[in-house]
Amino acid sequence: MIISTIDTGYFKLDGGAMFGIVPQSIWGKLNPPDDKNLCTWAMRCLLVETNGRIILIDTGIGDKQDARFRKHFEPHGDASLLDSLRKKGFAPEDITDVFLTHLHFDHCGGAVKMDENGQLVPAFPKATYWSNERHYAWAMQPNAREKASFLQENFVPLQEAGVLRFIPVSDTDVEWLPGISLRFVYGHTEAMMLPMLTDHEHTYLYCADVIPSSHHIGMPYVMAYDVRPLLTLEEKARILKEAADHGHRLIFEHDPAIGCATVVRDEALHGRIVIGNPITI
Repeated sequence: MIISTIDTGYFKLDGGAMFGIVPQSIWGKLNPPDDKNLCTWAMRCLLVETNGRIILIDTGIGDKQDARFRKHFEPHGDASLLDSLRKKGFAPEDITDVFLTHLHFDHCGGAVKMDENGQLVPAFPKATYWSNERHYAWAMQPNAREKASFLQENFVPLQEAGVLRFIPVSDTDVEWLPGISLRFVYGHTEAMMLPMLTDHEHTYLYCADVIPSSHHIGMPYVMAYDVRPLLTLEEKARILKEAADHGHRLIFEHDPAIGCATVVRDEALHGRIVIGNPITI
């Protein structure tokens, strides 16, 4: 199994929304905001080469949205999804599977593109796309908190094209493919899927929006976007305990600087779990 991070650029989100109840006097030192209180965040996807399959995990924001949308979120940076894939030696036609942790626009926007006729089509023409039925139903009838995050043009065309498949939801971690297990979590949104990847040496957890950045390792650091923040606390505590106990490597989808790291218990802080060593993958 070969695991690589895929950079798709950056965007901006309100710092207060990203850090929840943590005061700006604290989080502002971690990710300084601009004059509109917006912080810069990465959209870091994952490429997994295993058993003859080329799997893309999440797709970033894409490039089909209009100027009004882009004004709100200010996507920027030199990297793009397709350019980053090309640098790894892959074209869109090479991707066999696109795994979507959840259907918020910054995670699945690149799954669909606009073709030369102005039609919305799958961006990876030979790929099977993966979600789960419970989350898809949630996205199709969004609550008021998440309505702006679920843009149907990012996922309905996949269903219409017949390329979307649903993974059965499980109450326990379940193997999806050899070396890839899934954990279903419910704090951030309904039935978000976290891939756990094990190669011959290490286990990696792609944290998606449970722990979006290394700044969110501290327990109070829970996004205001989460629909069940107390459940996020429980899910995050389990992830961090397992990572500290077993040396799991955490991949941060939104951290603007650190893509992957271990965590450790700091005895000087009474065993509190903190960021360990950054890792390049």
